Amino acid sequence: MIEIVLLGAPRGKERPRLTKAGHVYTPEKTRDYEAALKFAAKEAMGDRPPLDGPLEVTIQIDVPIAQSWPKKRQQAAREGRERPTKKPDWDNFAKVCDALNLVVWIDDAQVVDGHIHKTYSDKPGMRIQVRPIGQQEDIFG
Repeated sequence: MIEIVLLGAPRGKERPRLTKAGHVYTPEKTRDYEAALKFAAKEAMGDRPPLDGPLEVTIQIDVPIAQSWPKKRQQAAREGRERPTKKPDWDNFAKVCDALNLVVWIDDAQVVDGHIHKTYSDKPGMRIQVRPIGQQEDIFG
């Protein structure tokens, strides 16, 4: 299993933008977040080549708890009784995983099983676990 951890407020992929001249581009905040995720993935992979074959991916999104909330609501968020239902949408968190192409896997089309969990936390961040399907747990010996 490969685990990539990126601390700080998690970001989902933003929609592409269009200039007045008709040029399409990815917003800077998305580019920066994907670059940080790619760096964390390279650190997690070390010298290993990208994984090949079918993969299972689990993404844990830990959203910061608003300091402006009443203490009772903050506690409910910590205990998992309140879950984040605001944007970014869950699928936009999966889309930032395009940054893992050619680092963790050859192409994200290899992901055949995926899970995303959004919760509140005092330690915001994104944790991505990647497991090859149909291989031994310890794939790198």
